[in-house]
Amino acid sequence: MDWTARLAPSLDQFAALAEAALAALPEPFAALSAEVGIRIEDFATEEVLDSLGIQDPFELTGLYQGVDLSRRSVLDSGVQPSMVFLYRRPILDEWCERGDVALDDLIRHVLVHEIGHHFGLSDDDIHRIEDDA
Repeated sequence: MDWTARLAPSLDQFAALAEAALAALPEPFAALSAEVGIRIEDFATEEVLDSLGIQDPFELTGLYQGVDLSRRSVLDSGVQPSMVFLYRRPILDEWCERGDVALDDLIRHVLVHEIGHHFGLSDDDIHRIEDDA
């Protein structure tokens, strides 16, 4: 295949892949994730990286921001909508380095990981579930 005319997917194309992955979630996960917004950026902001103690912006492929379902209350008011950030450049970098996964599968994997946080799962919980799958 001739790659000289190929370009990395744009932010919009990346968003379309993420939206397709979100739309393919099985029930009841899809209904419980319907309110979660998806935002695609090339990299996390310096503030986000600093708050997480991450120096290399290529180390963060995704981030969940919001109040997870396990901590919500009917008394909550003014809560910002939940958001999943997917960071295009680190995901593309991982995809190129790995070479053993389709890009849409990797995007789905990162998205599902971040959706796991929406359900109140920790990174350790998510990794344990992935290892058992």
